[in-house]
Amino acid sequence: MTNDEIQAMADAKLVTNRVRQVRDIFLFSCFTGLAYADVKKLKRSEIIKGIDGQQWIFTSRQKTDTTSRIPLLPTALKILAKYDDNPECLHNDKALPVLSNQKMNTYLKEIADTVGINKELTFHIARHTFATVVTLSNGVSIESVSKMLGHRNIRTTQHYAKILDAKVSEDMAVLKEKLKNH
Repeated sequence: MTNDEIQAMADAKLVTNRVRQVRDIFLFSCFTGLAYADVKKLKRSEIIKGIDGQQWIFTSRQKTDTTSRIPLLPTALKILAKYDDNPECLHNDKALPVLSNQKMNTYLKEIADTVGINKELTFHIARHTFATVVTLSNGVSIESVSKMLGHRNIRTTQHYAKILDAKVSEDMAVLKEKLKNH
């Protein structure tokens, strides 16, 4: 997703609590890089003070069982705060009330239609968005991104950097076109 699409989703006036909840959890993943399975299993007790005195997620990835430590950005903290008193979360020591992956993806399609995002929106796109739009394109080192994503090998993370190169190429093609007559 682009920054504009993230903002449009965040600003959207969505009608039902369920759809707002799905949007919040998707955006949480956009700002933490957590995969669906990791957001679903995330416990409140895994959100603790990090080395810098700020709130961090200390968890292990379900897929690879590697440790993932992620400093929480303000957007992610705001989303967590919204669900502080959610009965489901309180009862199960969960950070967020996550629906099934199938339901999340169904609601994401609805949100994309509402907001005017013309791409197939699935939960996994949030993780890609964190890697590319939120971190790498804002100067976070590939090593730090790799560590936060819980990748065992930096080559896995380099895949996201290639996506950025493709975007750079597209952007420069547009610029070349604009500068043609100069």
